[in-house]
Amino acid sequence: MQNPNRIAINLKSVVSPQTEKSMKFIVSSSALLKQLQQISGVINANTVLPILEDFLFEVEKSKLTVVATDLETVMKIHLDIEAKDSGKVCIPAKILIDSLKNIADQPLTFNIDKNFSVEITSDNGKYKVMGENPDNFPKEPAADDTSSFTTTSSALVTAINKTLFAVSTDDLRPAMTGVYFEMDNKGLQFVATDAHRLVKYRRTDVSCPKTDSLIVPKKPLNLLKSALPLNEDEITISYNSNHLFVVHGTTSMSCRLIDARFPDYKVVIPSDNPYKLVVSRTDFQSALRRVSIFSNKSTNQVVLNIQGSELQLAAQDVDFSFEGNERMKCQYDGEDLAIAFNARFLIEMLSATDSDEIRIELSTPTKAGIIKPMEQEENEELLMLVMPLMLNA
Repeated sequence: MQNPNRIAINLKSVVSPQTEKSMKFIVSSSALLKQLQQISGVINANTVLPILEDFLFEVEKSKLTVVATDLETVMKIHLDIEAKDSGKVCIPAKILIDSLKNIADQPLTFNIDKNFSVEITSDNGKYKVMGENPDNFPKEPAADDTSSFTTTSSALVTAINKTLFAVSTDDLRPAMTGVYFEMDNKGLQFVATDAHRLVKYRRTDVSCPKTDSLIVPKKPLNLLKSALPLNEDEITISYNSNHLFVVHGTTSMSCRLIDARFPDYKVVIPSDNPYKLVVSRTDFQSALRRVSIFSNKSTNQVVLNIQGSELQLAAQDVDFSFEGNERMKCQYDGEDLAIAFNARFLIEMLSATDSDEIRIELSTPTKAGIIKPMEQEENEELLMLVMPLMLNA
């Protein structure tokens, strides 16, 4: 006689918990699209695993959680929906977003059968897509042994905007391919450098639980910049030895930290640059844009010639006999000086400050120049450094 226990065991192995029943929920098309667009940037165009091209949909107690990941970064949103069932399914991200973009704002009904086939019903249409088994979707990192602090959404977005452009793209120097967070109970500092320029931005209105540091990669910071509002909403930042976690309302993100040692940036910041040049930020930036058109495209070199209260900008490309020159008024305290910089670097750095006037501190044609805004916002300190180029003979 057959063992009844064995039959039960066999049946259990055939019917997995995921496929026991179908699932149905109703959600607003525009609300879903808006939330999915916030997290879709995580998904890479060329993924190693096909399931990474999917969103993980998880329904429980009239709440929908959608997750996107590239194995390094995970973004997650929560949405209120109408649902009696609970369950999970993976849905291909691109076709879902493309279809939602073209559906007018209305409630959509999602029906998922036990084989993970997804049927979406609108007022006058029905669309089918084949989903995947959610058991194959990568697990997100656990937020264990974390240290946490809070700040405002605008503080983090501003910090990202002011530093991200200076991050290195050189994968051979991984420590410089992210933004360095330095934390203590007096504030939070963000540093980025590509060895040609450096940005140091400090917030004194944040108190971190302990003195610590970590390096956050460029991609998750870009995603946060797009997903977070520029307002005073409170966000929670947590971290452990391997991951950073950021939570804002119904959106959360986690990412793997860069496991490398950030260079000792303090040694490259000159302690005393005696010459002080003060110029209008917008006038200087506009002049750089015009003159740099005529510069050598590989170096973008623009020479600054400072004499008295006049600043001359000069660029040339000898190969094509291009040349551009401009004069502008300035305030200058120091000896006459000719120094060359990469104009693209200067233009990007000037975009990182809102101050009407900027001060450039200089010493010799071979030493780094320091750029500071003349007016700093309360609770903010911004310092930018740029290395000079060799002057053409």
